[in-house]
Amino acid sequence: MSKAPRAIRLDPATLEAALDEKVRGGEVAILPENEPIDPVEPAVLPVAKRRWSWGGLFVAGLSGFLTLAVGVWAERTIVSLMQQSPVLGYAALVCAALAALALLVMLVRVLRDILRERKVEALRLRAMAALAEGSLSEAQAVAAELAGLYGARADTAKGRAHLADSLPQLFAARDVLTVAERSLMAPLDALAQAQIAQAARRVSLVTAVSPRALIDIVFVLVACARLLRTIAGIYAGRPGTLGLIRLARQVLGHLVVTGGIAAGDAVIQQVVGQGLAARLSAKLGEGVLNGLLTARIGLSALAVCRPMPFVEAAPPSLGDVAGDLSSWRGAPEQSGA
Repeated sequence: MSKAPRAIRLDPATLEAALDEKVRGGEVAILPENEPIDPVEPAVLPVAKRRWSWGGLFVAGLSGFLTLAVGVWAERTIVSLMQQSPVLGYAALVCAALAALALLVMLVRVLRDILRERKVEALRLRAMAALAEGSLSEAQAVAAELAGLYGARADTAKGRAHLADSLPQLFAARDVLTVAERSLMAPLDALAQAQIAQAARRVSLVTAVSPRALIDIVFVLVACARLLRTIAGIYAGRPGTLGLIRLARQVLGHLVVTGGIAAGDAVIQQVVGQGLAARLSAKLGEGVLNGLLTARIGLSALAVCRPMPFVEAAPPSLGDVAGDLSSWRGAPEQSGA
């Protein structure tokens, strides 16, 4: 005959008294720890120190020498004109002041471009660290700074509003960065890919019909410089001349780091598929190759200028931005079959 279940109340005081009685009776033995646990100290990453180089020292010395030489020459010129005619002297002084003011404004803009590029790079590194460590607070801080970076742009107002509404409902670092990517990066990525595809088509067409190789080289260089400035303007602001040179160095460095062999393989795969273009004209195939190389440079610029890594979206490939260059190749072959 089974008994009906019943509830039994356990009194904590009664349980503690019973345990003490068992300990005193020798039924339960409590042994001390023989090996104390040492506190774990947080690991500190070594900070890489920047070393000076002879090239940097040469540039600094040459810049200082040229600055002093130009200053002495300007002072002597103004004094000589003052002795000949005060009107000419004051006119030279005004021109020198305007030139100095313009140079100061240019230096301020260059410094602003460098600080903006470093801010974008630091933001991308922080986002990568937050994604790897799963830090929710760091991911939220990165999303807030990302929204502040595009706070003055009207085309990102809808994305910033959506991000602000979604942040209180997210409790994982990857989710925060994913929503930030969807809200802010996705429209900018689409615009940058459209610009890369347009530049690749333009370079391919012009170099295919141009009669001189020198024209091809000049046009490709100008088109790549315009593409770099356009992509930088989409993500982090339009850089100046020195900022564009620094960006070009970063893009070339990215091409080297990502592997020129891999880039060459992707380009070769696209070019090998241009069987019709190679049969029609070697010049046409050269134009297609120049367009593909321009697209590859644009993709590297996108990876350098993007203020956060790709979280949910896949990085664009060469076929995504240069697929139109080979979209027409199969039609004549099918008609002739």
